[in-house]
Amino acid sequence: MSITAALDNQRTTSMSPLISPALLRQEFPMSDAVAETVAHGRAQTVDVLSGADDRLIVVVGPCSVHDPEAAMDYAIRLAEKADQVRDRLHVIMRVYFEKPRTTLGWKGLINDPALDGSFSVNEGLRLARKLLLDISGLGLPVGCEFLDPITPQYISDTVSWGSIGARTAASQVHRQLCSALSMPVGIKNSTEGDVQVAVDATRAAGASHVFPGINADGLAALVTTAGNPDCHVILRGSASGPNYDEGTVRDTLIRLEKAGLPERVIIDASHGNSGKDHVRQAGVVEELATRIGAGERGIVGVMIESFLEAGRQDLTLGRANELTYGQSITDACVDWETTAELLDTLAAAVAAR
Repeated sequence: MSITAALDNQRTTSMSPLISPALLRQEFPMSDAVAETVAHGRAQTVDVLSGADDRLIVVVGPCSVHDPEAAMDYAIRLAEKADQVRDRLHVIMRVYFEKPRTTLGWKGLINDPALDGSFSVNEGLRLARKLLLDISGLGLPVGCEFLDPITPQYISDTVSWGSIGARTAASQVHRQLCSALSMPVGIKNSTEGDVQVAVDATRAAGASHVFPGINADGLAALVTTAGNPDCHVILRGSASGPNYDEGTVRDTLIRLEKAGLPERVIIDASHGNSGKDHVRQAGVVEELATRIGAGERGIVGVMIESFLEAGRQDLTLGRANELTYGQSITDACVDWETTAELLDTLAAAVAAR
């Protein structure tokens, strides 16, 4: 082996072919009905964010999808409930496939769809795209967190609302990605609770950028963006405690005003705002509903981590058949019955205001 050949790939053990975005989209094409759901979902989200629509955005669903069958079961229930409250709430199903980790752990359905460490990413991409199309086929818009900057090329055309997590809000790569995405994107405050990080990211995402990426054929390309004016801040609390109180919301709106940005926030009822205790999510939502009903300005949406069964369970790689159906394997969620009640509570708050 030559000296120059030995300089590269010192720690890369293998490289495997990845299907191109164009081929995946051809394999799982979008119907006109699904395209209409996505387009309407995006337009309605923008209208709520801008104040043209006086409803409340509610992004609700599993912390992360690990079982497409259970996710579809949940989606059918949510679609029916969303129709019941459609005059008051703009419901978006949370369908997250990528799980950011503080250290190590299962990285999500796209990365490891078999839940056994086999990392069949091509299969994960297929499962993810099919599920998004199936859920949108119910007339229910979907929301996804974007973690890997390549993944959006495979699924973003099916997504009505996107998010950037607390661990990546300060990342220039993700701010550039937001500026290119075709849907509204919520950006969370940092894990340390720094709200200014999210404000700065929202401002940066609204600007034009030029950066390296891939095109639909999977080839390296230079991407030039126009900027995304529909990005917004999500308050998700931190390890130090919650930040959904009136004072923090008011301070965030002031920060947004100073940055020349629209004054609007979405509140995440889970994560730091509930101390990662799924039972406390209901209390957070109920307090927010009271404040929304009383006319508090600036809160345009709420996020809830919810699944069929309450709580969470540990995953043992290679033993997915032993998991409880409809229960999260990442963060703990509220159950379906509680979810339906919370949606009714939020709908009543919107009616009251």
